[in-house]
Amino acid sequence: MTSLKVNVSGLRLKNPSMVASGIMDETGDSMIKMMESGAGAVVTKSIGLEPKDGHGNPTLVELDYGYINAMGLPNPGIDAFGEEMEVAVRAGVTVIGSIFASCEGDFSLLAGRMEDMGAAAVELNLSCPHASGYGMEMGIDPVVVKAIVASVKDSVRVPVFAKLTPNTHRLMDIGNSVQEAGGDAVVAINTLKAMAISPESARPILRNRFGGLSGPAVKPVGVRAVFDLYSVLDIPIIGVGGITSWRDAVEYIMAGASAFQVGSAIGHKGVQVFGEICDGMLAFMRDYGYSSIHDMTGVAHE
Repeated sequence: MTSLKVNVSGLRLKNPSMVASGIMDETGDSMIKMMESGAGAVVTKSIGLEPKDGHGNPTLVELDYGYINAMGLPNPGIDAFGEEMEVAVRAGVTVIGSIFASCEGDFSLLAGRMEDMGAAAVELNLSCPHASGYGMEMGIDPVVVKAIVASVKDSVRVPVFAKLTPNTHRLMDIGNSVQEAGGDAVVAINTLKAMAISPESARPILRNRFGGLSGPAVKPVGVRAVFDLYSVLDIPIIGVGGITSWRDAVEYIMAGASAFQVGSAIGHKGVQVFGEICDGMLAFMRDYGYSSIHDMTGVAHE
């Protein structure tokens, strides 16, 4: 019997699809809608200790092949977000709490709060390319990454995932640091640092000048990153970046991902994209003799 059920470091999901952080995950009601639309889990928007406004407009550039965004990690802070978590968790949503901070102590505090609020796992945002003092600025240093992951692991019992940046030549070193610190999985990749310029005004379009490129354009980079990480890691990999169809998802899984996240495609295709991807994967698996996601994971390495 063919099944889409997966177990990612103890996190049991009805299928391997997740809502990527920052997309339809700001409220309890929106998280419920994502689960009802077929997602196996929902990753919250990245939450910090205190409320944060983020960057001024414009914050988004729509392209033929994706988006460039420079939101700047706007969020209501962990205290206010607790109300949204309560709504989602009470409805049975499998919530992965995404958090960001500027030091390991704050990461640990936030992770503990997320666990107390009912998060089934936490995702450490070590990779945002457009927020000064957070994300990628910390996530390109294997020593810093190892310290953060180790600190968080000491603070919670739920699985700890680390979201990695592609904007580095040390991706595999960073992945190894997560594993050595006891991290339960890595998420690859976050957005690529990018820019768009208006010829008419001769100025960058985004208020922050640069942002993060997501969507179909980044998929080949994400697949390559997952393939590379799978060759050196024993912990699971969650693939993300440019997945819009079942074929994209299968590429990530065959490269080495145990699960995957979908973000930009929700904007283009709507929330039904999860059902479309899962139905297509299931049909493919039946046609080609794969009984489970585990059977497909990493087969491109053979």
